[in-house]
Amino acid sequence: MTRPPSIREFTPEEDRLGFFGPGSVSWRIHADPSFSVGGIRALLLQALHPVAMDGVHRFSAGFRTDPWPRLTRTAEYVATLTFGTRRDALRAVRRVRGMHGALAAVEETTGRSYRVDDPDLLLWVHNCEVDSLLSVARRAGVPLTDEDADRYVAEQVTAATLIGVPEAAVPVSVAALADYFERVRPELALTPPARAAYGFIVLPPMPGWVQLLTPARPGWAGLASLAVATLPRWARRMYGLPALGVTEPAATAAVRALRQTALAVPARVRESPIVRAARERVEGSELLSA
Repeated sequence: MTRPPSIREFTPEEDRLGFFGPGSVSWRIHADPSFSVGGIRALLLQALHPVAMDGVHRFSAGFRTDPWPRLTRTAEYVATLTFGTRRDALRAVRRVRGMHGALAAVEETTGRSYRVDDPDLLLWVHNCEVDSLLSVARRAGVPLTDEDADRYVAEQVTAATLIGVPEAAVPVSVAALADYFERVRPELALTPPARAAYGFIVLPPMPGWVQLLTPARPGWAGLASLAVATLPRWARRMYGLPALGVTEPAATAAVRALRQTALAVPARVRESPIVRAARERVEGSELLSA
């Protein structure tokens, strides 16, 4: 497995700009309101790999009863990797790799012995995330050309190699990403852990007071419904959802409407603290106009 680089390998300016920088497509996609729907879609897609899902089922037992801490940590990790300094990103990478390194088991339906940090499992998680965030962003109306889309996939090779995937294995274009999913689809299955994951991702447990006194339940339900509707058709069929009552154009219109509504909220309110801090940190950089 590849080792993450050392902060000593980078100049102070490289550290300040982070691994992607304000001129990247990654900043545009990951700071967009569509990110939340894409993130949920990624989780639903990731659950269809029996071995990868077995690792979550075995080693993240709390996810089944209280998924919020894990969901929050995952979102914070992606945000730190995208918008943090290189020092902050490397710190987050080492923490995650340290947690994964000692975890191993045997997945019952395939009989495969695995480690959570096996490169092919890390690649699956990475590709589901990239495909989901890009697909939802484009459907939501984020202005992205075909060249931008390819550039995003290529930029995200950095994220994959930092977590331990060999660079040569990572797709560098939209076409290569599509080819990857075609190759891996015969390995996918709706195992009992995947079916359970679908349930608590789409309808996660919440304390009674949260459901009664806050808009969290309907808010999450709306995001999750859009995530399900934007899954690839083959993934929806695997979940036993060949017809969702939502047409492809309707799903696109709904996610576009969500984005436009969110964009009406001032950025200082809409964006997370780490995104705002990143913009302030790089203010004045000529890359802002790249």
